Amino acid sequence: MGSPVVSVVVPIFNVEAFLDECLASLAAQTLADIEVICVNDGSTDGSRQIIQRYVDGDSRFSAIDKANSGYGDSINQGIERARGEWVTILESDDFIEPQAYERMVACGERHGVPLVKADFFLHWTMGGYVRRFNWCERSLSGLVWPECEREVFFRKPSIWSAIYRKELLDEGEVRCLPTPGASYQDAGFNFRALAQARTCYLMNEAFVHYRQDNEGSSVNSPAKVFCVCDEYQGMLDYLAAHPELPDWLLPTTCRMRYDTYLWNYDRLAPEFRPAFLDRMRSDFMAEDKAGYADPTLFAPGAWRHRAFIIQEPEIFEPMHDLVLDGSSGKQETLRKYLDAGGPALAARAFARSITDRITA
Repeated sequence: MGSPVVSVVVPIFNVEAFLDECLASLAAQTLADIEVICVNDGSTDGSRQIIQRYVDGDSRFSAIDKANSGYGDSINQGIERARGEWVTILESDDFIEPQAYERMVACGERHGVPLVKADFFLHWTMGGYVRRFNWCERSLSGLVWPECEREVFFRKPSIWSAIYRKELLDEGEVRCLPTPGASYQDAGFNFRALAQARTCYLMNEAFVHYRQDNEGSSVNSPAKVFCVCDEYQGMLDYLAAHPELPDWLLPTTCRMRYDTYLWNYDRLAPEFRPAFLDRMRSDFMAEDKAGYADPTLFAPGAWRHRAFIIQEPEIFEPMHDLVLDGSSGKQETLRKYLDAGGPALAARAFARSITDRITA
């Protein structure tokens, strides 16, 4: 049996409501020469029966059954099994347009790149609402060198909207952190893949339908507070283990960390925010002490905002809340500062706001 052109890894855990649509979209690909590796991560619902129906009816489908060990380990085991020249991932609650892999492989072969990434759709099951995410818009599409276009590191990882040459993944040791129960393992995988791919091609087309209203999705879980921190430590460990990689990747992680930490802070339940703010400040300080944070990589104002988190974390929380809540008036603003730290804190915050207006 010859090797397929594309190996599709599908990590699966308790998604019986969406799995049939996912696997049917793979069976319908216009590129017929694919293999679909269904990695059953200890599902306890009807997912395994749905997998078996496809395995029995289509020789391109196979299954890996394992005890529940998490998303990252599922992807890693699928990649190890993959026989294709190209490897991709499709999450089991999503689905994909029929021409996706045919067009992406043709693009990769035509341009001789190890990684092709496309845009995707945000998809809401309720109401059937769909809109394009615009990851790869006109201004950031075509043949790209990640060193020159650092923006590719700063956007949503979306590792399932790309195809990767198997050689890139194996020789570059591009895998997910296999930590059981962790989340956001796509962040580290995306960083490793882009770090190893000296060139890539970004397609200004969308294929994957990324489901937004799956209640079981980790994006709706506030409990995994520090998983993003583990991912960034994993990136630093990866760079330490690969000294042949270029120096510019280390400061790139600082800007990535800042963006991700702020995103994570905003999505956390209020009771988790103080502890995460302490960790955020500690990690930013460690970057500065090591001397690899580069202010030129940050968006306007973001570097000052980062310094503010380090220098005055007790003011950060109420000020950040006010930024998010534009409806608060001056009296409410004053009340929040008084509640947070009394008259002294309110006075310092007022003084800083005047300084910021003058120096902005």
